[in-house]
Amino acid sequence: MPQKKETGYYQEQHRPQFHFSPEKGWMNDPNGLVYDAGVYHYFYQHYPDSNVWGPMHWGHATSTDLVHWTHQPIALYPDSLGYIFSGSAVIDKDNTSGFKSGKADPLVAIFTYHDMVKEKAGRIDRESQGIAYSNDHGTTWTKFAGNPVLKNKGDQDFRDPKVLWHEGTKKWIMPLAVGDHLELFSSPNLIEWTKESEFGRSEGSHGGVWECPDLFPLKTKSGEEKWILIQNIGRGSVNGGSGTQYFIGKFDGKSFTNENPASAILWLDYGADNYAGVTWFGAPDNKRILIGWMSNWDDYATTVPASTWRSATTIPRELSLMETPDGLRLNQKPIEALTQLRKEAVEIAPRSFFDSLTIESPYVQKEVILHIDLAHSTASTVGFAIGNSLHEKVVVGYDKAKNEFFIDRTASGKISFSKKFAARHTAPLKAESLLTLHAFIDNTSVEVFVDEGKLVMTDLFFPNEDYQTLTLFGTGGKTELVKAEVFELKSIWKK
Repeated sequence: MPQKKETGYYQEQHRPQFHFSPEKGWMNDPNGLVYDAGVYHYFYQHYPDSNVWGPMHWGHATSTDLVHWTHQPIALYPDSLGYIFSGSAVIDKDNTSGFKSGKADPLVAIFTYHDMVKEKAGRIDRESQGIAYSNDHGTTWTKFAGNPVLKNKGDQDFRDPKVLWHEGTKKWIMPLAVGDHLELFSSPNLIEWTKESEFGRSEGSHGGVWECPDLFPLKTKSGEEKWILIQNIGRGSVNGGSGTQYFIGKFDGKSFTNENPASAILWLDYGADNYAGVTWFGAPDNKRILIGWMSNWDDYATTVPASTWRSATTIPRELSLMETPDGLRLNQKPIEALTQLRKEAVEIAPRSFFDSLTIESPYVQKEVILHIDLAHSTASTVGFAIGNSLHEKVVVGYDKAKNEFFIDRTASGKISFSKKFAARHTAPLKAESLLTLHAFIDNTSVEVFVDEGKLVMTDLFFPNEDYQTLTLFGTGGKTELVKAEVFELKSIWKK
């Protein structure tokens, strides 16, 4: 029989237990990620009056560890210039904007105004960029009287500013998504902006409109600086719908140069449910930490099962550069702070098995770490499945013959809300002799980090009864399990 879900705080059916989700209403893109005075600020696209998309606000939450979150009052409301669409936030340490009025360095939010009056009138110049500032560490915000600071000259899609400080030129840089490409602007003060360059009209994937860019430097193991351009796309991703691509190259303060072939498409996540991901400004120790919206805007974001709220984020991930046979690629790992959620642990010693091996782990929220010796395994496909007594399941595995990693949610439970949801998502992977799977399983999601973050896949699911069984499998032969660890994870939502 399906389980009865409590109706208390954060106990509704399908409510994530260690991923951020709003208390109520709709949520989509992460916005304004900034670390200030020991606090991580997470702003997000939010409509508080419904669990479907509507007039956009900036919701707000704070954390000291990126694991436990405190809900804050809404930061930015729509006004006469339009809805408050996606954007970013920075710390103006040198008071280049002149907004400082106390001891604290001002926080400046840069966002897109979307004018619905112009949209309904059929005008394409409906998006512009505005700013707001805070002199009390993000508690209250004042919109700049001179908004918009960057007007639209005739582009239908002109949005999602992700501002950074470029030390070499002593200027603020604004990457902006403009339809099928990126435009880069500079400013000495966050108020006056000059267009510097364009990128991407003939590079990367163009299956959909470009959205939510992010530009930042990372160093290789040898200490060489490279610039990473994250570029989300509204549709046409590797496994359908919305997704995130990235580029690796150089940035001189004016122009970004891609160092991979123009036709090469590098995907951040091969699952269907990691979109609009951006990174924190000012994170400690120069770490580059990314979080994404865990849904698929183009395919089913507004129809997935939910009650008083809709949508959640991915877990935060630390980014780095790694050498591969194909060149430099982004590596993603779960942040270390997540280990504090570990509760009970089940450890399985090395063993061989045929067909399947059930791990006694009845709790729902799990962290699973598997090490499989592929060199001495004769099984053609290896992995794990999570399921319930209704025979609903999600299967995660590696196909040695196809050199393919996959998540199969075709029998995952509720699937009728979208014709595109029930699918087997795949990713190319030439695994080494030792395969490592590191998975985080919540009430309605699985995030899998393969071979120490070489490949990542994120998928949603909506079972009629919570998944509680965990089964390792190997088909077509013997599986050599080196080690398995399964941790029960505590909920971050206790009131």
